Amino acid sequence: MSVFICSLRTGNSRLHRGGLRLLSRSTLRSCKMSLDSHWLSPAERDQLVMALRPTGWMEVDGRNAIFKELHFKTFNQAFGFMSRVALQAEKMNHHPEWFNVYNKVQITLTTHDCGGLSKRDIKMAKFIDNILLSM
Repeated sequence: MSVFICSLRTGNSRLHRGGLRLLSRSTLRSCKMSLDSHWLSPAERDQLVMALRPTGWMEVDGRNAIFKELHFKTFNQAFGFMSRVALQAEKMNHHPEWFNVYNKVQITLTTHDCGGLSKRDIKMAKFIDNILLSM
C-alpha cells in the first residue's frame, strides 16, 4: 500500500514521526480538488473575464483575481446581499475575499488552492450578478 504525507494533525489519529498524519491513496482521492478549481488557461481566462466586464468585474493588478465594488441604498441591503452570497459560498466551499462598510461591498474572487482564477470564481461571479439582478 502506498502512503502519502497529507497534513499536520493533532488528536488521537495515527501519527507518523513529527506529528504528520499518513493517508492512503484512496483517502487522498476522496479529498482531491474538484475539477472546477483548477486554474484557467490564459485563453480561457481572457474569454471568461471579458464576458464579466460588462457587469462591472475587473482584473486585479498584480494578482490572478477579479474584483467588483457594489453600492447599495442601505446597510441592510448590503448585508442581505452578503448573506445570500455567504450561503452559496458555503455550498460551493468557495469563499470570497470581501470588505463591507455601510452600503459598500468590495469583492475579490480567486482560488487559493490553485493560486489564481478558476471556473469556481467565474461561477461565483455569475451567481453574484444574478443576485444583483433580482434585488
